[in-house]
This record gives sequence, structure tokens and C-alpha cells, in this order.
Amino acid sequence: MSDVAPGRRDVVPAERRRQILEELRQRGSVTVGTVEELFNVSPMTARRDLALLAEAGYARRTHGGAVLPDLAAHEDSFDSRLGHGVEAKRRIAAAVVATLGPRETVFIDSSSSAYYIVREMIETGLSATILTNSVPVMNIVGKGGASDLDLIGLGGNFRKLTRSLVGADTVRAIQGFYVDRVVFSVKGIEADGSLTDPDPLESEVKRAMISRARTVVLVADAQKFGERGLNVVAHARNVDNAWLADPPLDGVAILESAGVAVTEV
Repeated sequence: MSDVAPGRRDVVPAERRRQILEELRQRGSVTVGTVEELFNVSPMTARRDLALLAEAGYARRTHGGAVLPDLAAHEDSFDSRLGHGVEAKRRIAAAVVATLGPRETVFIDSSSSAYYIVREMIETGLSATILTNSVPVMNIVGKGGASDLDLIGLGGNFRKLTRSLVGADTVRAIQGFYVDRVVFSVKGIEADGSLTDPDPLESEVKRAMISRARTVVLVADAQKFGERGLNVVAHARNVDNAWLADPPLDGVAILESAGVAVTEV
């Protein structure tokens, strides 16, 4: 007996579960009823798909559905992150932009910290080429007042939660460039130097940017040393410079022991 009724999204089970996982990442939770409606499958099939995702560690089962795993996979929206730690992010932005040379090419990730850096670039009239998967960054550069900034948008699938473009097309676009610098942030910095983020697609984009940049710049505030993401983006040994706002002493030590040049702001 087929899992999927005729005339609807007739996909193989593995592909269906991949699409369910993407819905889960976009929404933060899904119900059995949602899976039934989206894929026209039976309740038994929907529950089995969610159970398999939970067994693989991608979800946590709840009564009637599933949510993202606790802690490591929790991901705040871009809009909520944009309003947190504003003063610290502005200090980081001013410090980083002061080090940028004229006409540099810079990968900018979808973090709110990197967004503030682009705002500072606009305000200071810096000339540079920005390559980004962040739709908010594309918007502020494209609105005018940034005549000295050239913009290259990295296409892909749109994530509503982070307002960013991700996926194979984004990674493929990144691999077509080699830039002076990448500026990125992560959700958490582990004691062993692992840099972590909640979503595997966002992590993949950051990792690709790191691999195609001459200088790798990490920006982070103190909160990053107390949080953790599910996915490892890279190890701190891949970072050249870090600009940190009010970091704990042991946090600075973690990065410096990995060979990172740390600047506190």
C-alpha cells in the first residue's frame, strides 16, 4: 500500500522526511496533522516519519507532533536577534570596520552581528564588495546611501526564520569566489574550540565562506560562550581574528589557544 494518496506530493519516504525536517526547521514544530495535510499520508505514516527523525536526533517527539531538539537546535529568529546586545554589536562593528581596507571583498553571513557591521560600513562610506546570503543585508545595501558598496547576492532557498538564503545553490555560488575576508558569527563556542550553530544548512554556508576567504574573522559577544548549536561549523583553529565584546577570560583563552588573534572591545 502506498504511503501517499494519488494526486498529491508523491515522493519517496526519504525525500518526504527531508521535506518534513525542512518544515520543522522553518516553523520550530510540526504536528502529525500538518504532515498528513502537506503530504496526504496516513496518521500512522506521519507518526512513523516523525519518530524516525527523532531517532536520528533531528527532532523531539511531542504529543501530536514534534519540535526541534532542546537547547542545541533552538534557533531565534533574525528579527529577535537583531534587538539583542545592540550596544555590544555596535562596538564590534566599529572595531571591525576600522580594520577594513578600501575595495576589500567580504563574505557576510546571516548573523545579526554581521548585519551591524554592514550598517557601519554604510555609515562610514567604506568602499567594498559585499557577498552575502543575508536578505536584510541585501535590503539595506540596496535601499540607497551605500553608493560605495557593491553587492553580490548569493542565491538559494529562502529561510523565513533567519531571513537568509541557504542550500546547494548558495554553497555552489560561494565556491565560485575567493575573497579577502569573511565575517561571521555562530551560536556557541565550545570549550574544545568547536564553533557551533543550530541549523545544518546555515552551518554549511558559513563553512563554505570560511573555505573561500583569505582572512577569517569571527565576531561574538559573551553570550556565545554559554550557548551551543547542534552543528559544528568549524574549529577555532580555522579562524584568524576574533573581535569579542565583553568575553569571559576562559573564552578568550579557548580562542587564543587555537591560534586566534583576539581583540576585545
